[in-house]
Amino acid sequence: MKAKALALCAVLVALALGLSYLERFLPLQIAVPLPGVKLGLANIVTLMALYFLGTRPAVTILGLRCVLGSLFGGGLSALAFSLTGGLLALGTMTLARRIPALSVYGVSVLGAAAHNLGQICAAMVLLGSVYVISYLPFLLAVSVLTGLATGAASSASFRALLAAGQRPIPTQEVSYAGNPR
Repeated sequence: MKAKALALCAVLVALALGLSYLERFLPLQIAVPLPGVKLGLANIVTLMALYFLGTRPAVTILGLRCVLGSLFGGGLSALAFSLTGGLLALGTMTLARRIPALSVYGVSVLGAAAHNLGQICAAMVLLGSVYVISYLPFLLAVSVLTGLATGAASSASFRALLAAGQRPIPTQEVSYAGNPR
C-alpha cells in the first residue's frame, strides 16, 4: 500500500472511531426504546471507503475500527458483535452496490439490516440461545430508518467529494442523490 493510501486509510479509521464514540452520546433510545439501537454513523466511513477506495481498503478500515473500538471501550463481546455485524454489512453493501437500481440510500439500508442480522447471529452464539432472534424484526424495522439516515449523510459526503474532484472506483455508474442514473 502506498504512503498516500495508507495515510488516507488511517484518517478514515480515526474518523470512524470518532463517529462511533460520538454515537454513544446520542440518546436514540428516547425516540426508539430498544436496547442497543444506534444510528451507525461509522457506516458513513465504510460506505465512503467502499465507493471511493474499493472493497479491500473498506475491509481494512472496518476491521481496524472494530478492533480498536473494542480495545478503547468494548471488550471481546463488543468485538464479536462489531466484526460480525460489520463484515456481514460490508459484504451485503459490496454486492448491493452492483445493482444499478440501488442508490447509496438503498445500499445503506441493506447494510444496516445486514449489520443487525450479523449482531443477532453473534448474540445467538455468545448467549447460547436462539430466542434472541425474536428481537430481529424490531431491529430490521429500525434499520430502515437508520440506513436512510446514514445513506443521507453518505450522499451529502459523496457530493462534497465529487465537488472536490474525487471520483468513485469505476465498478459502475452510481447515484449519489437517490436516483438511479
